[in-house]
Amino acid sequence: MKTILVIALALAFPCMALSEEIDFAHQIAPLLKKQCGTCHSGTQKEGGFSLNTRETLLAGGESGLPIAPRNGEQGELIARVMADDESTRMPPEGAPLTADQVKLLKRWVESGTSWEPGFTFGEKIYEPPLKPRRPELPPAIAGRTNPIDRILDAQLVLQNTAPLKPLNDEAFLRRVYLDLIGILPTPNEREAFLQDTSPDKRTRLIRELLARDVDYAEHWLTFWNDLLRNDYTGTGFITGGRKQISSWLYEALVTNKPYDQFTRELIAPPTPESAGFGQGIQWRGEVSAAQAVEIQFAQNVGQSFLGINLKCASCHDSFIDRWKLKEAYGLAAIYAQRSLELHRCDKPIGETAQASWLFPELGQVDPDAPQPKRLQQLAELMTHRENGRFTRTIVNRLWHRMMGRGIVHPTDAMQSPPWNADLLDFLAEHLVENNYDLKQTLLLIATSQAYQTQAERVSEQVEQASYQYAGPRSKRMTAEQFVDCVWQVTETSPSNFDAPVIRGSGATDSTSHVAISGQWIWNQADVSQTAAGETITLRKQFELSELPTAGFALVTCDNEFTLYVNGKKLASGNNWMEPELVRLTSLSKGTNEILIVAKNAGNGPNAAGLFFEARLDDQVISSDETWQWTAQIPKNTGKFEKQPEDWQPAAVTKAQDVWMSRLHPVMAQMLSQGIDGQRYMVRASLLKSDFLMRSLGRPNRDQVVSVRPLELTTLEAIDLSNGEVLANILRQGARQLSQREWESPHQFVSWLYHFALSRDPSDAELATLVDSLGPKMTTEAIEDVLWTVFMLPEFQLVH
Repeated sequence: MKTILVIALALAFPCMALSEEIDFAHQIAPLLKKQCGTCHSGTQKEGGFSLNTRETLLAGGESGLPIAPRNGEQGELIARVMADDESTRMPPEGAPLTADQVKLLKRWVESGTSWEPGFTFGEKIYEPPLKPRRPELPPAIAGRTNPIDRILDAQLVLQNTAPLKPLNDEAFLRRVYLDLIGILPTPNEREAFLQDTSPDKRTRLIRELLARDVDYAEHWLTFWNDLLRNDYTGTGFITGGRKQISSWLYEALVTNKPYDQFTRELIAPPTPESAGFGQGIQWRGEVSAAQAVEIQFAQNVGQSFLGINLKCASCHDSFIDRWKLKEAYGLAAIYAQRSLELHRCDKPIGETAQASWLFPELGQVDPDAPQPKRLQQLAELMTHRENGRFTRTIVNRLWHRMMGRGIVHPTDAMQSPPWNADLLDFLAEHLVENNYDLKQTLLLIATSQAYQTQAERVSEQVEQASYQYAGPRSKRMTAEQFVDCVWQVTETSPSNFDAPVIRGSGATDSTSHVAISGQWIWNQADVSQTAAGETITLRKQFELSELPTAGFALVTCDNEFTLYVNGKKLASGNNWMEPELVRLTSLSKGTNEILIVAKNAGNGPNAAGLFFEARLDDQVISSDETWQWTAQIPKNTGKFEKQPEDWQPAAVTKAQDVWMSRLHPVMAQMLSQGIDGQRYMVRASLLKSDFLMRSLGRPNRDQVVSVRPLELTTLEAIDLSNGEVLANILRQGARQLSQREWESPHQFVSWLYHFALSRDPSDAELATLVDSLGPKMTTEAIEDVLWTVFMLPEFQLVH
């Protein structure tokens, strides 16, 4: 059956192609300029043909259409460069193109004739505005008062386009769940929404989804991991040349940190938790100048926060936009802690970079200030109220994620003109006016009628023409969305995850009801005169018959601690007023040991104590008198050179209120967060990439990735339908679902369609799948039906 599915996928996705990426800026543009530019660029338009822009190239000239995108064997351009007749061959003078150059042109055509956004062989006349602008809104039409609708309705009138058709409740429900929290509405949630007759039910649903902090965070974590090139494994992590920002990023998303503060903490990290983005990757061995950490900083900051491509300008003055080598190195020098010599095409030019900001109209960094101060100045300039490029870039990215196409498109080409400047500027100012709350931008978009209309049907002719707004476009599920939704339907999500985060949100109503069972312990009850510097080791041994699905611990010490679990160091701290919430990742069946090296601080005798509380599913392990202590200290590996023989019972201290009067509310909130996190399905965004996710387009995140490919390649389709990872999931899912009591095959198929596609099956679909299941509904038959539904383009796309 899977062979049939491969063929079905290829037919369903006509855009699938086996392609190799073409570098337009360095491979195609120089070739066209050298071989064709004399006669067909700038003001020259021999034979009515100009290649100044992609649009003029595709339009052709007096000889007809020069190329047929995705068909390298047709079109006048390929025919002319391959011609043997000197009277028709192009170029008419000089040597003809080599076989390799012709092959390269063919590959470019076959890959879709990609073009660097904003690039032209003619005179560049557009420069994006820097300052923010709040446009005046057009009058509302037909009672559509959302500012987005007022702007776009006016554009539809100018385009002479009929009003767009609204989306029905079923399609809207699936779209908004996948867009805002990345998972499907359950059949019960679907039924409740469809039965609701209140006029504001869509707005209420959108608000409810955005308020699901953990679901929201774990969906958007994929977007931010890509954009900030953060991951849990890969280049640099083993060697220490790269640091994660996972814990900081997760908390920032769960708490909905304002975007300006979010950005400042990435550029000028207040703690090491957010420093990994700026640090980039320290590559092993010899690297080019453009791969140096400082240049990575400039490229990543420019791309992620401003939508500016500084990669070309990192080697030479860019010929696709206005950025210069000196400007790229100036931004890099803000981060540098060494003298940074400019390199052109990897060769030093004898000039030292001076730290400088790209837009001096807003101010400038002090090149003589120490690096931390320079970074703080850069962070303030980046988030400056008058830096409209900063806010336009992020709202453009959010619009793209929700609507399928950027207002400036692609989203990393913010040097290009937007198709609606009023819309872009309004969204940017709306973000600022709402204290940089990204959820408010998503709320505004999702509650607009523009978002709640049927998806535009995009043909190849529409794609090649100049863009005109015609509604949202369908989006391919991310790898993580696809995996999450399959896990969700088949009840096969894993129990463990890789991201070093504590899941959940402490902002719950249950905080005040969390009972704290841990007590402060030491080697004696009266700790008021504990000697400064006294160090002891405390331990707790316990048995586990099964590994917990989730485990975390809350730990703090007055004044320093190092926590080991089964010989693995998991955490340390030196401020008792800042308890640590720690994932317990090294547990095993059988005997387990918690070992904590605890040290008192101060300049004289003072109170000392250790607090610990772990939750392992329903099991609670707390610091109390059952713990033991010794004066011997283990090595840094958490192992003793010789196992102590003087373990003694620990004591509960008399001074509990000294600490708990300050910490009880904080501890209750942190325990609530850990408990809350255990009730959620593990999401793919928290896992290392595997074969299935790589096949579905998850990047390795060595580079900033702002947009994943929309097209499914033939190889990806084959991997998807034949990969063992997905096969195992569906096999396990079929076993799970076969154990449930179904009234009939008819009920199962309807349930599956309600869950996976948010609609009823058609009569033909129902009859075909019910017949396939048969009256016995074997595990194998259920597995085949799951394959059939999950391979549907309708499942894999967000319409």
